[in-house]
Amino acid sequence: MGRETRSSRICATAQRAREPSPLRRTLGVLRPHLPGSGRLAALGVLAVLAEVVARLLEPWPVSWVIDGVIPSVIGQPVAGGIPRLLIGAAVAVVLVAALRAGAAYLSTLAFANVGAQVTTRLRAHVHERLLGAQLSFHDRMRSGDLVTRVVSDVGRVQEAGVTAGLPLLANVLTVVGMLVVVVILDPILALVVLGVLPLILISGRLTGSRITSASRQQRKREGELAGDAGEAFAAVHTVQAYGIGAHLGQRFANANVKGLKDGVKAKRLSAGLERRTDLLVGLATGVVLGFGGWRVLAGAITPGELVVFITYLKTTFKPLRDLAKHTGRIARAAASGERIADTLDQAMPVRDRTWARPLPARRPGLSVGAVDLRNVTFGYGDAAPILRRAELHVRAGERVALIGPSGVGKSTLINLLLRFIEPRGGVVELDGHDVQDVRLDSLREASAVVLQESVLFAGTLAENVRLGRLDATDAEVEAALRAAALGALIDGHPRGLDQPITEKGSTLSGGQRQRVAIARALLRNPRLVLLDEPTTGLDEASRAEVLEALHHLADGRTTILVTHDTDLLSRVDRVVELRDGRFVECPARLPLPTPNPTPNPVEVSR
Repeated sequence: MGRETRSSRICATAQRAREPSPLRRTLGVLRPHLPGSGRLAALGVLAVLAEVVARLLEPWPVSWVIDGVIPSVIGQPVAGGIPRLLIGAAVAVVLVAALRAGAAYLSTLAFANVGAQVTTRLRAHVHERLLGAQLSFHDRMRSGDLVTRVVSDVGRVQEAGVTAGLPLLANVLTVVGMLVVVVILDPILALVVLGVLPLILISGRLTGSRITSASRQQRKREGELAGDAGEAFAAVHTVQAYGIGAHLGQRFANANVKGLKDGVKAKRLSAGLERRTDLLVGLATGVVLGFGGWRVLAGAITPGELVVFITYLKTTFKPLRDLAKHTGRIARAAASGERIADTLDQAMPVRDRTWARPLPARRPGLSVGAVDLRNVTFGYGDAAPILRRAELHVRAGERVALIGPSGVGKSTLINLLLRFIEPRGGVVELDGHDVQDVRLDSLREASAVVLQESVLFAGTLAENVRLGRLDATDAEVEAALRAAALGALIDGHPRGLDQPITEKGSTLSGGQRQRVAIARALLRNPRLVLLDEPTTGLDEASRAEVLEALHHLADGRTTILVTHDTDLLSRVDRVVELRDGRFVECPARLPLPTPNPTPNPVEVSR
């Protein structure tokens, strides 16, 4: 058993070694979004180089003064005179300081803009990718965690790029430039710096991987916390009705404490790296000070050159201290970047085939919307197939109702027609075209869906309806609303079409929400209408209004309806039952099967 466990650990370690590092994956995520910011980035790099030159020049005016004043004190003549030397040195200090300040300001501004532009494009890309991801991805992910990745993780990558990446670039260039100068000044003293530098870099590399690991766990915990909070807020009515707020609050608090521990661990590792760097820097400074004084007495270097050397040493080691500090930031950003990379790898969109074409345009006088399923087999995951070589043929303009017990897969037909899912075998056709050979945008533009629980978004009434067709005019939006029996809603509010709608449409009744969704579908003018239990849960008055609106929506259009509402069933051309994975025609004038004679309250239909 122990041997197997040891082998498993070795295999896992080898697998991690073959995988790209989190930092490399983060850079890979950012790289496609760099084009468009190249000139600004180049300006930032030039400003950084100017700042490095200013840092290299900074100690030399002090060196001139020391090497000029000391001989003067001991009575030796100074070429050009002391006043001119002091004035020149003072002016040089001011000019160098101005150059450094201006270059630092310009580089900070340039890189801040580059960081904002790149991460803005990245955030938009991740958001769009998630919205277009297959539904199977969203089924296994938590929406709160996805929001954290889009907002917080992308923001952390940007923060690291501006607050750590920019200083790191300047610091690396400064260290390289100053090492060249100190080697020229005194190669022997330069060995002290060159001896300490590898120790600092090795310490940073070893600790950085541990910081990344702790930060990765912390970000995972934060994503879980966001998921817990999102679920609780979305179901706040149920939470309060069942009095489970305290229970959920305690569960959230326990998870929060675990996240706190991971965050403290990452901070502790960062602090330890910084303090070890301080210790190595102090050791090197002490050696240079003692040995450098002896070199001055030996006449190998002048006092001014020793001051330059110590200043360079101090200035060189400051970037190394910052490097330790920024290593922690970059490690935490790499953990966030890795989460973004994982999201992009997993959130695969439904892709069109290379030969996919749009649906042909409608021709005057030609009916459209014919649906055909030929030998279709489909199942979820490893479960037994829900559809088994199923056949269904719906003529253009026909209204067909689909019935059957909960869980047999009635909604699966709607998902297949919209290509939310793909069949394991067989063909699904719309107007004689395999839906997998039709461009996805064209397929969905030709369809309109009204679900049992219609979704409305925070905004105005007009904005919610206009989602059916974004280029619709206000007159077309109003016409769709009135056709959906919502004229009273428009006339009864002082802002009419611009009346505000809250998230989920909570200020509207269930019937009004359904009719807004129907108005959205009417505005789309689809060739295929898909209805999934559109009257469930409505009172009699609301139900009657929704039935009338649905009649307008289905008029002259192919309609597939999942329902057990007898009023709706009386208005269709055919009723089909899904039984044992196949579509079975219900004979005319025979009793229709009841959906669930003994309903199970915990059963969830697909």
